[in-house]
Amino acid sequence: MRESALVRAETLERTFGAGRSQVVAVAEATFTLEAADRVALTGPSGSGKSTLLHLMAGLDRPTSGSIEWPAIGERAHLRPGPIGLAFQGPSLLPPLTVMENVALPVILAGGGQDDALAEARDLLDAFAIEGLATKLPEELSGGQSQRAGLARAFAGRPRLVLADEPTGQQDQAAAARVMDAILALAAMYGTALVIATHDATVAERLPASWTMRDGTLRTEVPCSA
Repeated sequence: MRESALVRAETLERTFGAGRSQVVAVAEATFTLEAADRVALTGPSGSGKSTLLHLMAGLDRPTSGSIEWPAIGERAHLRPGPIGLAFQGPSLLPPLTVMENVALPVILAGGGQDDALAEARDLLDAFAIEGLATKLPEELSGGQSQRAGLARAFAGRPRLVLADEPTGQQDQAAAARVMDAILALAAMYGTALVIATHDATVAERLPASWTMRDGTLRTEVPCSA
């Protein structure tokens, strides 16, 4: 019987460099993430939040310790489909329109083009950027590009979305609307969330609170599991 945990890590560590120049980005982190969890990951810049998200997404491999995805499968099965990732910086593919960028994960996962475009249209509407569907990434503002990246992260109804500073390029009112959309989609799809953020108003909207400092993870308000 397959276990229910989406992500499980034991003494997970990621270092960069060697000797005196070695940097410990994540230091012996142990945690479990279940399907119903909604987590705010806070901490100062450079504390290891982005590295931890990349490890959880399977984009990076740990230096030591272990990370697994019991309810999903092997690392090769994480994307596209089960895990969506919204990056902090620009990540849209320049030759594709906004709608094509958002539809891409569904197509790569084997979905039909018509269904992928229909889902992309709904996701653009959820993030209030439906009018940008035919635009190229170079035509977008930073905030618009960020919302398109979030829409793409939810394409294919992933079981887990990892979002790195998803409101960092939004003003206060827009940030609240972005969080409304994220939480509504997560509830609709049954998607777990881990959101790395510096914004206390964003963190307050999530029931679990994890903090990173100098690579050390503390689950101060743990997940429901």
